[in-house]
Amino acid sequence: MDAPPVDTLKKALEQLYALGALNSRGELTKLGRRMAEFPTDPMLSKSLIVSEKYECSEEVVSIISMLSTGNAIFFKPKSEAVQADQARKNFFRPGGDHITLLAVWDAWVETNYSIAWCRENYIQHRSMKRARDVRDQLIALMDRTEVPLLSNPDPGNTVPLRKAITAGFFYNTARLQRTGDSYRTVKHNQTVMVHPSSSLYLGKGEGGGIGKGDKEYPKWVVYHELVYTTREFMRQIVEIRSEWLLEVAPHYYKAAELEDESTKKMPKQAGRAPLSAPAT
Repeated sequence: MDAPPVDTLKKALEQLYALGALNSRGELTKLGRRMAEFPTDPMLSKSLIVSEKYECSEEVVSIISMLSTGNAIFFKPKSEAVQADQARKNFFRPGGDHITLLAVWDAWVETNYSIAWCRENYIQHRSMKRARDVRDQLIALMDRTEVPLLSNPDPGNTVPLRKAITAGFFYNTARLQRTGDSYRTVKHNQTVMVHPSSSLYLGKGEGGGIGKGDKEYPKWVVYHELVYTTREFMRQIVEIRSEWLLEVAPHYYKAAELEDESTKKMPKQAGRAPLSAPAT
């Protein structure tokens, strides 16, 4: 077996240090030891542990369990493509894909884990069963690591959930570019796009521009992963606010990095500020 590339090791150590799992000597911190108890990606375990602070660990563990299915929740038969697309859109919620996954989970729980409901909504029952098994395992580990199971006191407010996700995935932050149809990662300056499977995807209008009328992409997002096809796409993304990055990762981000580009002077007709308020 070949040793992993040095650059890959460096990136992994840098990420663990940024997450607070390692100290400056490369040793596991107290937080790192708690994170290591969970058989998940370190960013997911960080989000789960931090969710206690935001009083939404029950919702976050459900989201993490759904993410473990590997983007295999929905299916679309060729003969029923229109119905399947509409069924998927019925679960879309403001805030992004993580909130959509939570909506699917909650709806399935309300049916008492019905197989028939999955078929009616073009959802893979096998994937949901896997998510349920993963969730049960994670809850047992939460008890072992003293992470209480807390339910969001205001289900209509998804800010606590999105902050908890941001606390684990601040490393994967992207800002909308002035063109309004693509993003650039903050730390690595890489151009990325919203994946067409995302609930936030706006499609393509005439001439390759953004579709769906006057809708615009959120200024800031964090993503679960990048996938490359014809371009680099962000998959499983959630809308955030830039100030949250200073709240959850002040050691990693500086205010100057997160300055709103819409406040900077631009030449005439050189682009527009994304999601700006209409003039009055």
